[in-house]
Amino acid sequence: MTDTGHPRRWFILGILNLSLVLVVASVSSLNLSLPSIQRALDASAADLIWINAAYALVFAAFLLPAGALGDRFGRKGALLTGLVVFVLGALLGSTADTAGQVITFRATMGIGAALAMPATLSILTAIFPPDERNKAIAIWSGFAGAGGAIGILSAGVLLEYFWWGSVFFVNVPIAVTALVLVAAVVPTSRDTQGHNLDPFGSILSAVGLATLVFALIQGPEYGWTDPLVLGGFVAAVALLTSWVAFERRQEHPMLDPRLFRIPRFGLATLALGTTFAVMFGMFFGLAQYLQFVLDYSPLGAAVRVMPFAVVMITVSPHGPALAARFGSGRVIGGGMLVTALGCGVMALLTGDSGYGHVVLGVILVSSGMALGFPTSTAAIVGSLPLDKAGVASAVNDTTREVGSAVGIALLGSLLSAGYRRGLGNALDQAPAEMAEFARDSVGAALVVAQRAPAGVGDHIAATARDAFANGYSLAMTAGTALLALTGTIVIRRWPAD
Repeated sequence: MTDTGHPRRWFILGILNLSLVLVVASVSSLNLSLPSIQRALDASAADLIWINAAYALVFAAFLLPAGALGDRFGRKGALLTGLVVFVLGALLGSTADTAGQVITFRATMGIGAALAMPATLSILTAIFPPDERNKAIAIWSGFAGAGGAIGILSAGVLLEYFWWGSVFFVNVPIAVTALVLVAAVVPTSRDTQGHNLDPFGSILSAVGLATLVFALIQGPEYGWTDPLVLGGFVAAVALLTSWVAFERRQEHPMLDPRLFRIPRFGLATLALGTTFAVMFGMFFGLAQYLQFVLDYSPLGAAVRVMPFAVVMITVSPHGPALAARFGSGRVIGGGMLVTALGCGVMALLTGDSGYGHVVLGVILVSSGMALGFPTSTAAIVGSLPLDKAGVASAVNDTTREVGSAVGIALLGSLLSAGYRRGLGNALDQAPAEMAEFARDSVGAALVVAQRAPAGVGDHIAATARDAFANGYSLAMTAGTALLALTGTIVIRRWPAD
């Protein structure tokens, strides 16, 4: 491309954002449909975990190799291939009749997503001139952040009127539309140096990240001291350490680990991973809080998280101008502090809080993220040459995915611990088997409450709602502290722009 950029770059950005939202929304949309899938397919608790986790696990594992493939053979080809694989998985998933099939097809969609998502950002960096690139990245980041809320809303609407498989099938016409537009309009780009691929490094990174995410997913389910979970962490450390050692010896590594010593690259990666961890931990609990504590329907809950998407899309484009005026470090760190303030508001939720309290926290959280996401992404992508845009984009996306898994695992564990502690002796009058069932989740406790005698049931329901609010408060307090600490580190250690 010339210094003036591609003549249709803004239209192309819209096509790339359509592909991006398709991928991101598929992460969050399934959360809302799990109860429907459980009823329709008689899925076990373990099945539900892996229906939810298969996409994220494969997605995170293949992002770095997929970004390298796009750099080497062409990013448009990677995006087209990813969309084809994604739509195939979605179509098959919508017709599945067993939980095992759903898990398999969700994993297939994860492979497609891993090829498509880094390609969207790397194509963007190639078609925009330097003076417009940060603004384009900011818009891309806004849609990436908003995709989670859009996925929840679309799932709520679909489940209100259609069968559970519609959450999969809705991706088919959208992905086909994106395929046609990409093929017709989007240009390709690649690594002009023609470096050889790094197959062994790709395998080490993929298996290491998959093992890490597996351990994070299984930790809350089996306990952090379970031999399988501990073994997963040990294996992940060994594999990723081996990957670092191997990559440092290569003349042309897939990703040079020494890049993380570059302050902008390392700090931006830390900020992005931390913020995504807290965001997904927040959404994990918020969807349940809105339905089980405030008693909204799935669609009602979905509509009430939409301010997050609106703020993300509206505020994100202003990030580059603020970064140019105040410095990238201050905007990233300041955004994290605003997000921490929003999480602090969410930490004050109780069983009696109203939606006004929730929406204040959501607006603050999304405002801070809308400032930090694009500036962090621009710093990560800008730290590498354009020939490595695919790998830089994949680092950005991998950081998001691993951060998401960490957030759901750690903040979800705190939420569960706080919930069980908050129940106290409220279940003493229930049969032992029902009491154990109720301690598993607030949804289970409300089922027990419905089956219990009127007076006892009302007490169990009220206590369960308060206990869940206490658990969510504990998780959001931890998120507040983590964001505040990381934001302060970023502000203090960011080099002068």
